[in-house]
This record gives sequence, structure tokens and C-alpha cells, in this order.
Amino acid sequence: MSPMPTPTPDRLRRLLSMLNWLAQEGDASIDEMAARFDLTPSELVSELEMAACCGVPPYSPDQLLEIMVTDEGVVGRLGRSHARPRRMNSSEGFALAAACRALLAVPGSDPNGALSRALVKLDRALGDVKVTIDLDAPDHLGLLREALSTHRKVRIAYYSAAANEMSERTVVPHRIFTSEGHWYLDGWCEDVGDTRRFRLDRMATAVLAAAFDTSDPTASPGDGGAGDEVPVQAFVPGPDTRTVTIAADPATEWLFETIPAATQVGEDGDRRVWEVHVGGDAWLERLLLRLGPASAVVEPAEDASLATKAATAILDRYRT
Repeated sequence: MSPMPTPTPDRLRRLLSMLNWLAQEGDASIDEMAARFDLTPSELVSELEMAACCGVPPYSPDQLLEIMVTDEGVVGRLGRSHARPRRMNSSEGFALAAACRALLAVPGSDPNGALSRALVKLDRALGDVKVTIDLDAPDHLGLLREALSTHRKVRIAYYSAAANEMSERTVVPHRIFTSEGHWYLDGWCEDVGDTRRFRLDRMATAVLAAAFDTSDPTASPGDGGAGDEVPVQAFVPGPDTRTVTIAADPATEWLFETIPAATQVGEDGDRRVWEVHVGGDAWLERLLLRLGPASAVVEPAEDASLATKAATAILDRYRT
């Protein structure tokens, strides 16, 4: 089995780091640079080839990155602007100040911590123009924070957008966080026997339930008891999520890399096999149509005909 490929976002971040380092050094041996960035010499050359013909507007020859790879080493003529930290303009400074204040407005933030001290310096550089941030708090945020701190389960009435229905669930809370304007609760859902993620604005009701044992594995988000400060995962399945296994053409790998809920789990002949967490048939149908006829659902069997049914329904609409 071939090694798992590095995700495209990680490759891009690594390439940018390589270019910044090369801009400062000017030149380096291939072996030295490969060892520094944990690559083989052939992988290093392949990564640097991605930067060919890149530059800044208007992309004239004098504005392109100049990278020369020889048998002896790598020579970069990237300009000193790539080697030194970029200065923020006033708009970027105000955006950063607003983001800092949004973080400090979250309950539990340290008003005298390092972020607050850095914000004082930033305000001074911006001319002491104050920016006020007001964060909306969902109805059940206080109760859920209490459940997390007192190790209590919660009983919620939850609306599932995928199933378009309300359901009642008992949840052992793991963490509460905000992302992209929404508040979420991660926790162990006793009704499905697995970890699930719930949006707070989709909770119709929430009440405290029985206490839970913090030594129970279901009370742990991964690195400790409920409420521990651990990194928030990029994706946690929603209340009605199921796992679907798909065998797809390697040419569609880029599409799976855009899905935070997709993981490559093996190979099937010339095709790669992926596990994808799916919240509803409509989303899965769109994915399968984009993947094309060279891809197929391996498991569960009842989803194997979704792509055909979706394509037939679309053709019928064109006919009528």
C-alpha cells in the first residue's frame, strides 16, 4: 500500500515556509534543505517545482520567483521582501484588534493575560482608536457551561437540519466552543452511543440531568475528563451522521481533501477507498455525482444506488 499523501493545505504551508527560508539563505544544498523540511531530495525538488512561474502582479519576468535547482543545490532569488516579516496596514491592524477583542469577550478569557497586553500595544500603534465587540450568546449557553463545570448530563430537544425533525437526546458534555459565528456543544450522545456535535441555536430546550462519572470513558473528549482544555477537532459527526465508504478514482483526490470528514483508508485496485461522514442523502448524492461513474459506494449497500437514482431524477427533470 502506498503511503498516505500529504494534504494539499499542509503542502502549501510547507512550501511557503521553504520559500521564506530560501529567501533568507539565498542558496543551500539539496540534502541540507531536504533534511531541514523532513523531505527526501526528490520530494524537495518536486515541491519546489510547484513554485515555478509564481510571483506577484503583474507577473512579468522580473516579478516571478527565481528558483534554480542543480545537482549541487538550490539557488533562490526571491527578493528581500519575502525574507522579512510583512508590515500590516491600518485595515489589517483594525481587523486584528477586532479579532483580539472577540476572543477576550468569550467568557473565561483572562482580561490581564498576554493577549490583553498585546492588544494595548496594538491600540497604541493604531492611535488609541477603540473597537467594541459584542458577542451574542445563545439561550442555553449558561446552562450548558454549568453542566460542563458541575459534571452534569443535559437533556436537549434538538432540531436536525439533515433529517428535518426534532428529537430528544441525553448528552454528556465534553466541550463548548464557537466557530464561524455559531456556538457548538461536543458530547457523548447516549441515544446513539457515540460522540456528536450539536449547534446551540438548534436546541429548542435544554435541562440539567443526572451527574456523570468523570472517570467513565464516555465523559472524556480524548485527553482527559470532561471540560479539560484540549484542542477542538476540525470535525465531529452531527446527531444523524453515518459513515459511508467510497471507492474513487485517484484523480478525484483533490475533492476529498476539501472534505474535513473524509479519510483515506486503503486501496481497491486502481481506486482509492475513503471513509466519509455523511449527514444526509442530498449531500451524498451531490458528492457522488461530482465523483462520476468511476466511483462507487462500497458500504453501506443501501447507498450504492443513490448516484444512479440522483442522475435519473435530474435527467427526468430535463425531459419534462
